[in-house]
Amino acid sequence: MFVPSVPKPTTRRLRPFQMFLREDRTGSVPIHLVHEEDVESWRAAQPENTRNWLATNNFKAERHRLLVIPDANGRAGAVVLGLGRRTLRDEPYFWHAAALPDRLPDGDYRLIEALSPPAATQFASGWAYGQYKFERYRRTGNSRSLTLRLPQSVDAAEIERLRLATNLARDLVNTPANDMSPEALGQAALDLGRRYGCRQRVVIGDDLLAQRFPAIHAVGRAAAIAPRLIDLEWGHSSHPKVTLVGKGVCFDTGGLDIKPGASMLLMKKDMGGAAVTLALAQLIMDAKLPVRLRVIIPAVENAISANAYRPGDVIGTRKGLSVEVGNTDAEGRLILCDALALADEDKPELLIDMATLTGAARVALGPELPALFCNDDALAADLTRTALSESDPMWRLPLWAGYDDELSSKIADLNNVSSSGFSGAIFGALFLKRFVSEAQHWLHLDLYAWNGKERPGRPVGAEPHCVRALYVYMKQRYTA
Repeated sequence: MFVPSVPKPTTRRLRPFQMFLREDRTGSVPIHLVHEEDVESWRAAQPENTRNWLATNNFKAERHRLLVIPDANGRAGAVVLGLGRRTLRDEPYFWHAAALPDRLPDGDYRLIEALSPPAATQFASGWAYGQYKFERYRRTGNSRSLTLRLPQSVDAAEIERLRLATNLARDLVNTPANDMSPEALGQAALDLGRRYGCRQRVVIGDDLLAQRFPAIHAVGRAAAIAPRLIDLEWGHSSHPKVTLVGKGVCFDTGGLDIKPGASMLLMKKDMGGAAVTLALAQLIMDAKLPVRLRVIIPAVENAISANAYRPGDVIGTRKGLSVEVGNTDAEGRLILCDALALADEDKPELLIDMATLTGAARVALGPELPALFCNDDALAADLTRTALSESDPMWRLPLWAGYDDELSSKIADLNNVSSSGFSGAIFGALFLKRFVSEAQHWLHLDLYAWNGKERPGRPVGAEPHCVRALYVYMKQRYTA
């Protein structure tokens, strides 16, 4: 059989010194940041040729409006970026900066404004984020030469740490399912673990039954590549236990409750929870946060074959609860329930699971706001505030106990879906909650992991929701 060759990954990975240089005004192009309310006074202070150029282009500092001001030789002499109108809470600089690299000519740039250290770090992080390109399957890459002069207050190593981690998640999600199988996702997790000296365990195929992961086995057994569970551990035993669980459905046909074709188009991203989990784990380990980290990834493909699990089947779980399968397209919660039960046995101080779990969360909150479920009000409030400050927002939804009976079954301990057409994201979270009883704090994040429309700094493709917010929150929680 002829197997076509696939180009090796060529995703651009600029070194820190190629992307950033320490502040030096010689020869670099200044970037001005201007609010709409300030544009007239700012324009009045500029040289005449600049004022004329601004007037010719009708520049009013609208949000994300960019204008390159030419010098006497017709090259970029300055750049002005509109920030829009001031609000009671100005948008952080992350997305303003992320919008710049694709819209600026190659060159060496510096900020004119003296930003506070947090704001300057936001800007530099956004600048790095905006330079991402997924070019694995292109014969020629898109080579650019853009540098930003960093003020001394910015930690370039931290910016590079964030860039590499978010790039990891984006690369994993953007890779199509023929190259991002359960085996490939598992290998990516193992490669990460080896890089940081993790203790590793992988359970594959029928060994899942022998080691008490029947739900993972049931969902993934119909696929050509066997389902698996990847379990990584890192850190000192004396540190607080933090466990991350990520949904790794590498492609979701819907199973025998098959999806319509249009609904399958983005199902390569159904392992987005695993991707952002690995990115967060990389950040934690690279920064050497004082935690005892565990990472658990159930990796499967929800395929259709003669041995696929069926609607109406009753399957076992690691926790001992039986589950009637009301819909094979609600497979994510089935693989997560075994993984969460394993994580819960270790009684972690903080347990976080991340998953592209429900379309209902997108109906409620749209593609940009992951749904946050939490069993601790103070933790949820702190995380939500941190997320907003990092331009990586999430929105809390309730674990409403009054809906628990919606998951009842006449022949098993519970059903994996409700017959109700309402509150699907809450039902999914309540299902998972049945498998968490020992963890001190538990977070469930129902995210989208995708940008569906082209925007400045956010191309169509993978989006590592929650990674930056959770990393900053965990730094504050465990190093303050």
